[in-house]
Amino acid sequence: MFADNLARKYRDELRPRHGLLRSREFSMKDLYTFDLSSKLALVTYNQVRAAYSRLFDELKVRYLVAEADSGDIGGDLSHEYHFPTSMGEDHIISCRSCDYVANEELAESALPPATGNSGATWSFVSSGPETSPAKNTFTVWRGVSRDRSTLINVWYSPREGFQGGLEVNTHAVKSIVPGLDPGVENAALLWAQAIEKNILEGQEALPQGAKIVNLVDYRLPSSLVATIESGEIDPLWTNSPLPSSLGITTSTTAENKSDGQPLNLLRISEGDACPRCKDGSLKIEKAIELGHAFYLGARYSDPMKAVVTLPAGYIEPEAPATEGSAQAPAPLKSAQQVQMQMGCYGIGVSRLIGAVAETLADEKGLNWPRVIAPYEAVVIPARGQEEGAVDVYDALAGGRSTLGDALDVVLDDRTNSFPWKMQDADLVGYPIIVVVGRSWKNSKSCEVQCRRLGIKEEIPLGGLSAYIDKLLVQL
Repeated sequence: MFADNLARKYRDELRPRHGLLRSREFSMKDLYTFDLSSKLALVTYNQVRAAYSRLFDELKVRYLVAEADSGDIGGDLSHEYHFPTSMGEDHIISCRSCDYVANEELAESALPPATGNSGATWSFVSSGPETSPAKNTFTVWRGVSRDRSTLINVWYSPREGFQGGLEVNTHAVKSIVPGLDPGVENAALLWAQAIEKNILEGQEALPQGAKIVNLVDYRLPSSLVATIESGEIDPLWTNSPLPSSLGITTSTTAENKSDGQPLNLLRISEGDACPRCKDGSLKIEKAIELGHAFYLGARYSDPMKAVVTLPAGYIEPEAPATEGSAQAPAPLKSAQQVQMQMGCYGIGVSRLIGAVAETLADEKGLNWPRVIAPYEAVVIPARGQEEGAVDVYDALAGGRSTLGDALDVVLDDRTNSFPWKMQDADLVGYPIIVVVGRSWKNSKSCEVQCRRLGIKEEIPLGGLSAYIDKLLVQL
């Protein structure tokens, strides 16, 4: 019997649980879309996103839809779908007051007033886990570009109580210096070696493009900027002076952005102010990514010359947002070539199973949502009630459910003891357990258990199917 095999599988493989989500390798069900205009491509993008949301809604498990950075895939619009779980490998930032949700790469916080005291004496401390968060101290984090020509110095004041490793937000740095290689240690040494190698080879001039970029977090007082610009603090690798031809720039604002906001170069901390609403504070949750949507536009169709010829007379369909507009789209007077506008989407189906199991499981076992449970209900007879259990099974399996289909139910007719069957039912994670026990002979009623909803109720056979349906719509 299926239930027997499934119970044995979960008993052997998932007790104790072994962290189903620790591997980042999982299969994706991918979708690629091609549209004739950016307007139609955005309609497709929103349609797919809505379908993904309906899928996750059916699971009735809390999930987050986060604004996301497109990363190496490209495009300028992206959303991720996450299950919050302590076993997750990603960090999702959301507001406690409004609907702002973003992944760690794209998340922002409102800038609180700078607390730096420009009139005080500031002390430099070496960066690293041992960095002292004492008042009026500052430090530097160093990065290097992939071509090793640019050294990036991030100057900031360590925050008291910060936990979680590197305090600098490398994603924010990369948005200012796109060539940053964030995974490099000893960045200053690598950069210095690249310059020294060039000089040792007999070239008097520095390598083309060699420079230092100083980025100053807004929390530091303006009095420190000039000192940082001078290069007097913390020599890079020796006490030797820097080459006079070396280009050094210092930035205190996001000059590559139109708003010119002060540089906030530190990772978001729990309780930071929300960038979208006035009184909201941000929370950070571990999560596992289950789906991703990318609007690619012409990111790939442009270099690949992927075009479509529209015939004369073609009329572009109206997007839902523009229906009823005063000006109807005009047909093309002649054939015209247009670039295909692309989107790509994916859901990690195999990871979704593990994520749901990890999210809903408790100390007794699994706890499947109705839509992916092996069965919606299991009928378990107490000792001596086997015939009554068959009657209950027939009534549930043969009746019509208000959910639209007959109830998907299984009868545990194994010869194992009643406690064993109950333990297996909890372990497998059936949404509903129907126990045919002592009350069956007297009142033709059964005990209905739902561990996830905390329900244990005696229900007469006549109302059993409707009562189970009422519970299943919540699962």
